[in-house]
Amino acid sequence: MNIVCLDLEGVLVPEIWIAFSKESGIPELSRTTRDEPDYGKLMNFRIGILKEHGLTLQKIQDTIARIDPLPGAKEFLDSLREKAQVLILSDTFDQFAGPLMKKLGWPTIFCNTLEVAKDGEITGFKMRCEKSKLTTVKALQSIGFETIAAGDSFNDLEMIRASKKGFLFRSTDAIKRDNPDLPAFEEYDEFLEAIEESL
Repeated sequence: MNIVCLDLEGVLVPEIWIAFSKESGIPELSRTTRDEPDYGKLMNFRIGILKEHGLTLQKIQDTIARIDPLPGAKEFLDSLREKAQVLILSDTFDQFAGPLMKKLGWPTIFCNTLEVAKDGEITGFKMRCEKSKLTTVKALQSIGFETIAAGDSFNDLEMIRASKKGFLFRSTDAIKRDNPDLPAFEEYDEFLEAIEESL
């Protein structure tokens, strides 16, 4: 049985931190996993910037409430879910994901959790498990699933390469250049067709 594992940000919805960077006027917050392969380093950097500027979880959630899925993403996801089980594997957080999942029709998502003080200050983060995307794909395989995986960033490459078929979607030129063997797509129609052919 197949299960399709998709990244969230950049694949189905815009990058949350880029949106918040624009809204807050802090360009440093636009850095993402497309730029920084070390997720722990990236998150500690972000938390430091938030603390420096006195920005709380609520401020980020206010931005997320105004984010819509990428054009065509919900239709793509709906069509894919008619053909296969789909699991969103994301390095985002429970506190961010809810409004976005609602707009996508409540697909299943596995993500992480922020540590938040009573005053709303983000003080840290708790990863669901080490190398969460790769670990989850291997766990699914251990219970009889064949995985097909897709994403756009450095932190997606391990789960993509561990799967029976893997794709890049709207990735960077640098990642595509460094991984020429991975099929890369820019449009949902072609992406959906390629996944369906892998099922």
